[in-house]
Amino acid sequence: MIKDAVENDLIVVKRSGQRVPFNGTKIALAIKKGYDSVYPEYDEKIVNKIYEKVLKTIEKEYTDRKTIGIEEVQDIIEKELKKTDEAVYRSFSEYRERRAASREVFAVKQQHKFVKAIESLGLKSSKEENLKRENANVDGDGPMGTMLHFGPTVSREFAKAYLMDAKYARAHDEGAIHIHDLDFLAMGTTTCNQIDLDKLFKNGFTTGHGFLRTPNDIMSYTALAAICIQANQNDQHGGQSIPMFDYYMAPGVKKTFKKQLKQMLYDYLDLDGFLGEIDFDKVVDVISALDTIEIDPKEVFKEYITSERLEEMFIKAYDKALTKTDRITYQAMEAFIHNLNTMHSRAGAQVPFSSVNFGTDTSPEGRMVIKNFLLATDAGLGHGETPIFPISIFKLKEGVSYNKEDPNYDLFKLACKVSAKRLFPNFSFLDSTFNKPYLKDNDPKTEVGYMGCRTRVIGNVAYPDKEVTPGRGNLSFTTINLPRLGIKHGIVDGTRTKADMKGFYEELDELLDLCKGQLLQRFDVQCSKSVNNFKFLLGAHVWLDSEKLEPGQKIRKILKHGTLSIGFIGLAECLKALIGEHHGESEKAQKLGLEIVKHMREKCDEYSKEMKLNFTCLATPAEGLSGRFVGIDRSIYGKIKGVTDREYYTNSFHVPVYYHTTIQHKLEVEGKYHRLTNAGHISYIEIDGDTANNVEAFEKIIRIMHDCDIGYGAVNHPVDRDPVCGYVGVIGDVCPKCGRKNFEGVPLETITNLNCDC
Repeated sequence: MIKDAVENDLIVVKRSGQRVPFNGTKIALAIKKGYDSVYPEYDEKIVNKIYEKVLKTIEKEYTDRKTIGIEEVQDIIEKELKKTDEAVYRSFSEYRERRAASREVFAVKQQHKFVKAIESLGLKSSKEENLKRENANVDGDGPMGTMLHFGPTVSREFAKAYLMDAKYARAHDEGAIHIHDLDFLAMGTTTCNQIDLDKLFKNGFTTGHGFLRTPNDIMSYTALAAICIQANQNDQHGGQSIPMFDYYMAPGVKKTFKKQLKQMLYDYLDLDGFLGEIDFDKVVDVISALDTIEIDPKEVFKEYITSERLEEMFIKAYDKALTKTDRITYQAMEAFIHNLNTMHSRAGAQVPFSSVNFGTDTSPEGRMVIKNFLLATDAGLGHGETPIFPISIFKLKEGVSYNKEDPNYDLFKLACKVSAKRLFPNFSFLDSTFNKPYLKDNDPKTEVGYMGCRTRVIGNVAYPDKEVTPGRGNLSFTTINLPRLGIKHGIVDGTRTKADMKGFYEELDELLDLCKGQLLQRFDVQCSKSVNNFKFLLGAHVWLDSEKLEPGQKIRKILKHGTLSIGFIGLAECLKALIGEHHGESEKAQKLGLEIVKHMREKCDEYSKEMKLNFTCLATPAEGLSGRFVGIDRSIYGKIKGVTDREYYTNSFHVPVYYHTTIQHKLEVEGKYHRLTNAGHISYIEIDGDTANNVEAFEKIIRIMHDCDIGYGAVNHPVDRDPVCGYVGVIGDVCPKCGRKNFEGVPLETITNLNCDC
C-alpha cells in the first residue's frame, strides 16, 4: 500500500528540527479539519481521495530523499485542496498564515497549540467542536460554559506538552486512544467517588467554609447529602455517587419520627390535661431509646397507659407522628431531587453529575426513604419535568426485593412503575455472578454500587481486606479505538480474505501496554498531591482511609484504593471490520468478541498483579468520543460499510441500535461481557411507546436482565415535551400540566417564540 511504503521510508523534519517517522494519519486529520471549517456536512470520500493524492505525491517526490519538511507537507496539501475546492483551500491557507503569526507572537514551546485549541472554542459551536461536547453535563455554547472550556483547553495542551511522554499525546491526538478528562491531568484530580455519608454525618464536617454539625432530621440529612455531592464535585473531575442512600437516610427518618412523636404526645396530653399525671420526661426517654419507627404504642408505653383515654391518645399520637414523618420524608426527597437539578458547581457552569444507589434496606425507616424517593421522582420537578439528576439505581437482590415474598418486592414494583414513566431508576443486580461474591455477612458496604455512568469499584488488589464500595472510586481511564485495529487487520481493506488476528493482538497488546504506561504516569501526578490540594475529598475524609493522612502528606497509599481503567469502544464495528459480522449477527462473531474483551481483561489482571494496583477493564461510555474516533478513521480509511458509515461507533460491547433483534437476544449477547468488564458496564433496552401503561412488561425486561447475568441495566423510552407549557414526561391524550389535548393546535405566539433552525 502507498501509505505503508511512505511511512516505512520517510522521515519528517519538524519546525523545531526534530526528526520523526512519517505519519499519514496527521495528513488525513489536517484535510478533514479544513473541510470541517467550511462545511457542516460533506462527503467523507472527498477527504479520502485528497489524502491518497497527497500520499502519492509524497511517495513520488520525496521517498528517494528520505526526508520531508513539515511545511513541504502542508504545501502539498494546499496544492491538492486548490484543485478540488477553492473555499477549503482558502480556509486552510488562511489558517496556516494565522498559525505562522501565532508562532511568531508566542515563542513559548507548544504555545501555538494553545492558540489552535482556543480558536476552536471561541469560533465553533458544540456541534462542530468535540471539545465542547466531551462533558455532556456542561453547556458548551453558553457564555459560562464556553468560559469554563477555555481553562481546560489550555490545561489539556499543557498536559500533553509537559506532563506526559510524547508517545501518549501522539496516540491521543491521532485517535488510537482517548485519554479521558485530559484537561484535569495537571490538577491531579481523581475521577469519581462513592461518598460514605455515615462517616461525614457521624461527627459533622466542613466544606472549607464553616462547620456543619450532625443532622437531626430527614430534611437536614438530604440537604447535607446534596451539599456533600456539590462540595466533592469541586475536588474531582467525574461524578459523585451515594452507594447506600436508603441506609444513610434511615437514621434521619428515625430522628424525625422521634421528634414528631414527642411533640404529638405532648400536644395530646396537654390538650386533655394529662401532663400533670404522667412523668413526661420518662416518656421522652422511652421515645429516645426507640430502635425503629414501627412500634406497638400500647406495648411500648404500657407503663404510662392507665386508662382507655390515655391509650387512645398514645395511639393517635403515634399514628399522627408516623403520618407526618412520612410526609416530611417525601418533602425531603423532593427537595433533594430539586437541589441536585439546580445547584451548581465549578464556577456555576455545571450541575453536579450525581447518582444514588438504594433498594436493599428492609427496615421501616429505609423502606420509607426508598418509597418517598421514588414517589418524588415520579412527581417530577416544578413543571412536572423528568429530573435528570440524581441518576437513581435500584439494587435488586433475591431474598430482599426480587421475589414476590421478599420484603422490598413492593418497592421493586414501584421502581418499575416510576422508571416506566421517568426513565429512572436504572437497575443493578447484586446476584450476578461477578457481584454476588463480594457480599460478605450481609454488610451493605460490600454491596456493589454503580456510578450513574456505569463505573464500578469493588475488588481491591492493593488492600484485599478493603473490598468495599463506600469511599472509593476511579482514578482515571483511557479508551482504545477497537474499530481502527479491526480495519487495519481485518478483511475490509480488500488485501486479505481472512483477518490477521496475530497482527491484531500484537497491536492490541502494544496499545494496552501504552495505556498502562500512560495511566501510571498520570497516577504519579495524582500521587504528587497532598491533603491540602483536596480540602473536601481528603480533608473531610471522604476518600477511604484519608483520615490516616497528615496535612501535607503525599497520598499514594490511599489512592491505591482506586482503579486505573482501560476501556474500549466500538466492538461491533471492530468485528465487522475483522470478519464482516458483529456479535449480534452470528455466534462466530460473538465468540471472537468475547475473546478480544477477555484478552483485554486478562491483561488488566496481569497489570494488577504486577503493580499491586487496581487495573480494571471498562466498557467505555460513548458520549462525544465515539463521534471523535469515527470522524478521524473515516478521514483515513474512507467510508466503510458497517464500520465508518455512521456518525458514531457503537457504545462499548453493545449490539448496535440499528440492528433489529429481540430483547432476549440482545441481553443474552451483551450479558456475557458484563463479567469481563469489572471497571463498569451497562446494557440498555430501547423501547418504543409509552411503557407506563404496561408496567408488567417493563418488569419482565428487568427480570430478563437478571437472568442474563447483567450487572447494571436500563430501559430507555420516549419522553414527551409539551410545546406550550414545557412539561417533560409521558403525555397521553392530555398534558398533565396544562390540560392541552393532543388534537388541539399550538397557539401561533408559541410557535413564533420557539427557537427553530428551519
